[in-house]
Amino acid sequence: MFSTDIDDKSIQHAQRNVERNKLGDRINVVKVDNQDPLIPLQALGQEQANFTMCNPPFYESREEMLKSAQVKKRPPFTACTGAEVEMITAGGEVAFVSRIIDESLILKNRIQWYSSMIGKLSSLSILREKLKMAGIDNFALTEFVQGNKTKRWAIAWSFNDIRPTVEVARGVNNVPKSLLPFPSQYRFRIDITSLVEIGQRVNAFISQLPLEWMWHAQSSTGLGFSEKDVWSRAARRKYVTHGQPRKDQCVDIRNMSFGFEVLVQKSSVDTKFNQVTIRWTKGHDAVIFESFCGMLKSVMDKWT
Repeated sequence: MFSTDIDDKSIQHAQRNVERNKLGDRINVVKVDNQDPLIPLQALGQEQANFTMCNPPFYESREEMLKSAQVKKRPPFTACTGAEVEMITAGGEVAFVSRIIDESLILKNRIQWYSSMIGKLSSLSILREKLKMAGIDNFALTEFVQGNKTKRWAIAWSFNDIRPTVEVARGVNNVPKSLLPFPSQYRFRIDITSLVEIGQRVNAFISQLPLEWMWHAQSSTGLGFSEKDVWSRAARRKYVTHGQPRKDQCVDIRNMSFGFEVLVQKSSVDTKFNQVTIRWTKGHDAVIFESFCGMLKSVMDKWT
């Protein structure tokens, strides 16, 4: 892991923390220049990275920082002790994180996930819109609550097609639904008492579709991948006319545009009933996920 900063004093504190915790073989503290990229992969001698984390300067001026402190009326023991260089930057946190987004548009998949803390809730909508304008659909929002008063948020985004769970991607309360990513999970109840029977029916039905499908009976969980929509009426009519495509025995799922997981279990609300959870695990097209969920629920509704 690499830790970067532009401030000599902050670098010294970070280096001492690394040494004190005996993490010198795992964390490299690196001084960078204010004009350097915020994600200096080339300067660090790295071709790629798994993720980035950032605690940006929240404020765009000393006046804004002091005004924020007055509004919060925090007691002395919770007062912010960060240096001005850590708290203030031109344009505040929106401009700072926007720079990271701009750099990510160049680096793209060289980093799996980009992320940053956010100090002001109002910044989320601006940054969310910037991601949207950049065509980034795979992102996550969450919040951190410290004690009874202090709250922070985080935004993360990725150019790959592996979807995080709904708990991770939509981990923030009290924000407009329009800011949140598309739900990667769909759940519904089914009035069949036997989990085994439901699992067998799900497995039998999905197995006959021209897609990759693996069912694990012990956990009542299935994992599937498809290149496209192969379950709609139009797709099924095409297969009736032209024949169903042969399943390839050697398939690279990395090339599949849609991935999903189906879980059959007792209802989390009422254990007298069973439920089916469909999770979107891979892909960029929410319409395909919605279509698959609607199709499977429609089929299963006819079983009861």
